[in-house]
Amino acid sequence: MTIIETEDLSREFIVRRKTGRFSRTKQVVAAVDRISCTVSEGESVGYIGANGAGKSTTIKMITGILVPSSGRVTTCGLHPVEQRKALARQIGVVFGQRTQLWWDLPLRESFTILGAIHRLGRQAASDRIDQLIAELDLEGFLDTPVRQLSLGQRMRGEVAAALVHRPRLLILDEPTIGLDMISKERLRQFLLTERAERGTTLLLTTHDMGDIERLCERVLVVDRGRIVHDGPLAELRRTVALDRTVVIDYADPQPPHDIADTERVGYEVDGLRQSYRFHPERTTAAKVLAEASRLGEVRDLTLREPAIEDIVRTLYGRAR
Repeated sequence: MTIIETEDLSREFIVRRKTGRFSRTKQVVAAVDRISCTVSEGESVGYIGANGAGKSTTIKMITGILVPSSGRVTTCGLHPVEQRKALARQIGVVFGQRTQLWWDLPLRESFTILGAIHRLGRQAASDRIDQLIAELDLEGFLDTPVRQLSLGQRMRGEVAAALVHRPRLLILDEPTIGLDMISKERLRQFLLTERAERGTTLLLTTHDMGDIERLCERVLVVDRGRIVHDGPLAELRRTVALDRTVVIDYADPQPPHDIADTERVGYEVDGLRQSYRFHPERTTAAKVLAEASRLGEVRDLTLREPAIEDIVRTLYGRAR
């Protein structure tokens, strides 16, 4: 089943610029420019782009906060603006720099209020809240007012709040912003488990490529309001053909070897480990391994892919 469907979705804003002491001009800026895509139930999709690319504007139209200038969008089979109340029962949203929790109330009371807002039965709400408290390790600060929580504690509370009513779609906008590595990994692991056990559809926007690599199977890259890539993360790596590095561990020390169509970039431990950089359009890791095996007994091999940040940066350059 399709959870999100957009067709030529656009959103324009009018920007007024001062051109003189008493004069101004109006300019129409397209924040989102004719985006068409679908997200199926159970998918985990990363929606990534530079600041100002149109990510948050798209999310606001998907959730009914903004009215599209043109085009069409349905979320969970509903029209987000016209059926916003019904849609609210189907989706959960976490904005990294905004809160849905009550600032001066203890975290526990925010969960209770949200359960009532979503019209959950008392026992159903209690069971679900207890489950989220255990899985996100919230017990130690449930009675602390939200304003006194650390950023990591509050973000775990935000995710729990978005999931109290068991939404079909969870939208995360910069959910790990400002978190330390331990808090990030704890949150990522919970999201992986939640999706695996309950089939929750996940749409994630973030500048943290670690989130994308750990959580997402498919990536949409947006630039200047338009989608410039839509496909699996592995396909994105193949599409942007940056250099790879093969690290060869030999069984015995070897003299420096040259391998055709590669550049030797490392020679360690008297030749027990040698590293070669190559471009995927000129050769492959399999050919490098075959040549290395003829030169000496290979004990192990490691292929280092280009960093996702470098891939996205290159893709932006091509789009522009």
